[in-house]
Amino acid sequence: MPDDTRIALARLRDIINADPDRFTNSYFARLFALDPSVRDLFPSSLGHVRGGFHRVLDHVLEVAAASTGYTETVELLAQLGRDHRKYGVTGYHYELAHRALSAEFAAQSGAAAAPNMAAAVDQTIGLITGVMSEAADQAAGPAAVQARVTEKFQLSREHAVIRLVAESPLNYRPGQFVEVQIPQWPREWRMLSPSIPASPIGEVEFHVRAVPGGTVSKSIVLESQVDDVWSIAQHHGAMGVDPDTPTTMIAGGTGLAPMRAILLGMCANVTNPPVHLYYGARHPGELYELSSLRRMASMNPWLTVTAVTEERDDPWWLTSIASPAELGFSHLIGTLAQAVVHDAASTPGHWDGRDVLIAGSPHMIEVTERKLIIDGVRASRIHHDVV
Repeated sequence: MPDDTRIALARLRDIINADPDRFTNSYFARLFALDPSVRDLFPSSLGHVRGGFHRVLDHVLEVAAASTGYTETVELLAQLGRDHRKYGVTGYHYELAHRALSAEFAAQSGAAAAPNMAAAVDQTIGLITGVMSEAADQAAGPAAVQARVTEKFQLSREHAVIRLVAESPLNYRPGQFVEVQIPQWPREWRMLSPSIPASPIGEVEFHVRAVPGGTVSKSIVLESQVDDVWSIAQHHGAMGVDPDTPTTMIAGGTGLAPMRAILLGMCANVTNPPVHLYYGARHPGELYELSSLRRMASMNPWLTVTAVTEERDDPWWLTSIASPAELGFSHLIGTLAQAVVHDAASTPGHWDGRDVLIAGSPHMIEVTERKLIIDGVRASRIHHDVV
C-alpha cells in the first residue's frame, strides 16, 4: 500500500476516533435505512454493539495504516464471522454493511481524502466483510445449540448456580467461556464460563453473579427457571494449566467457575503439577464452593486451597455453612492481590518458573495483575480472559 494511502487511512482513523459515537450512530442509521428489517438482528440496545464495532474497525484501520499484524487481524475477523452466525447474518447483510460503511467513510473523510483514498477504503471494507462472510460460510457445526435449564440453586440474593442440558454435546475446553443467550433477553449475548468440563451428554453448569446495573446477569439470578431454553454459541479463551508448570490460581467470586472446570479436568489425570488456588470473596459466607473444594483437595495432593476474604466475619444477613478454618483451609484477610503477594513473600523465588491464572471481575483482574507484576511476576506468565 502506498505511503500516501497509509497516511490517509491513519487520518481517517483519527477523524473517527475524535467522535466514535457520532460515527457508529451514523453508520448504523445508514445500515438500517438500506433495509429496516436488519434492525431485527440486533438487541434493543445498541450500546454493546456500537462499542464492539468501533473497536474492531479501529484495529483494522490501525493495521491497514501500519501494514503489520495482518495475519492476526484476518483471524480476528474470521472468528467474528463465525460468531455472527448466531445473529442470523448472511451474505446479503455483509453486502449491505459494505455499502453503508463505504458511504460513512466517504462522509467522514470529506476533504481529507487522498486521490486514491476511495480504492484504499474499498479494499479495507472488502477485507472486513469478505473475511467474515467467507469464514461464516466455511464454519462447521451449528451457529448455536439449545440447552434446557434442569436445576437452579439460589445461593444468595446476588448469586445463582444454573445447570442445563444441551441438545448436543458442547466442545469447549475447561477454562474457556461461551456465548449465552437467555429467553428473557433475546438477541442479547453474554459470555459465561462453564464450571465443569464439557460433558458427552451436553451437561453444563454456570455460576452467575448479578452485576450491579446489569440486565442479563440480574435476570439469570432472579428470573431464570427450570425448563427455560437458552442458546449457547461459540467458545473462546485459552486459559489452562501447563502439565509441566506449577500454577497459582486466583479466583474472585464466580471467577471460580473456569478454575473449577480446569481443576475437575485435571482430576482425571494420572499426574499434575502443583496448583495453589486462592479463592476469594468479601465475606466468608460468599465462598460457596469451599465444601466441594475440600473434597477435591483431600483426594488430590497436588492441589492446595487458601480462602481469602476482605472481612473476617459475615454480616447478619449472611451465614456460612462452615468457616474456612472448620473446613481445614488457611484463611487470609485482605484483597486477593494483597493475600497472594503476602503469602508468596515467605518463599524466596516463589514466582520463578510459575504460571498465574486470574479470573473474576475486570477490576479485580486489573488490580491483581498490576500487583503481581510489581512483586516480580513476569507479565508473560500471567493469564486471564480479555477484560
